[in-house]
Amino acid sequence: MSDLPFVLAGLIGWPVAHTRSPAIHNHWIAQHRLKGAYVQLPVPPERLEAAIRGLSALGFAGCNVTVPHKVNAIRFMDELHPAARRVAAINTIVVQPDGRLLGMNNDGAGYIQSLRDADPTWRGNAGPALVLGAGGAARAIVVALLDEGVPELRITNRTLERAQALAEALGERVKVVPWAERNEAMAGVSLLVNTTTQGMHGQSTLDVVLDALPRAAMVSDAIYIPMETPLLTQARLRGHRTVNGLGMLLNQARPAFESWFGVMPEVTPELRAAVEATF
Repeated sequence: MSDLPFVLAGLIGWPVAHTRSPAIHNHWIAQHRLKGAYVQLPVPPERLEAAIRGLSALGFAGCNVTVPHKVNAIRFMDELHPAARRVAAINTIVVQPDGRLLGMNNDGAGYIQSLRDADPTWRGNAGPALVLGAGGAARAIVVALLDEGVPELRITNRTLERAQALAEALGERVKVVPWAERNEAMAGVSLLVNTTTQGMHGQSTLDVVLDALPRAAMVSDAIYIPMETPLLTQARLRGHRTVNGLGMLLNQARPAFESWFGVMPEVTPELRAAVEATF
């Protein structure tokens, strides 16, 4: 262990105080007896470029990127992984040996795995999906769901233009629904996904009514603080299968950790317990 280099990574976002990513990555660092640390990097939007360009000089192997920077950070990358280019958002930066910055996006794969962890029988082609929100996380989830064979993907967002831009970029299976029609758009869907920050600790509650949602539909929320958002409580009480954002967080972290530390870690019951103990 003493011969191993010290590896530094972290999370760029604004805010980042709520994040559980340090608990995940530092658990893996300890588990694999590595030398390193994963830290919070609160960066306001106006300082994003300076922070990203400083990663190499500060000795970082890379970092994760969270809201509100997932789309804007792409502008400062020297190279993009194909998934990140397709999604047009990044959640991971890797500082390469020559100092060039590689942008990756593991959110979509992490999201799909979280659905399968919750229900191994889940199939993308079971029916339409409705996604609330059109930010960086939404883009990754929409692309992943399309790849899984979802026949129709409905997107609704408070700013209609953002949803329209996403639909235009991703093809005819993506349909835009005005925010005022979000409740009616639940009719006939097999999956409802919230990617907005509404329902997160400290934020306003997501204003939706699930009356039109088929009872067999799965309801997922990209939020993991709290573990059960008001949306998931409402869905659980109606008898829906629910999935919070912790599984997505855990699964997207694996390839990021490997890119910085050279080890592909596992999502174990011990890790889940360690992270849940921080809530």
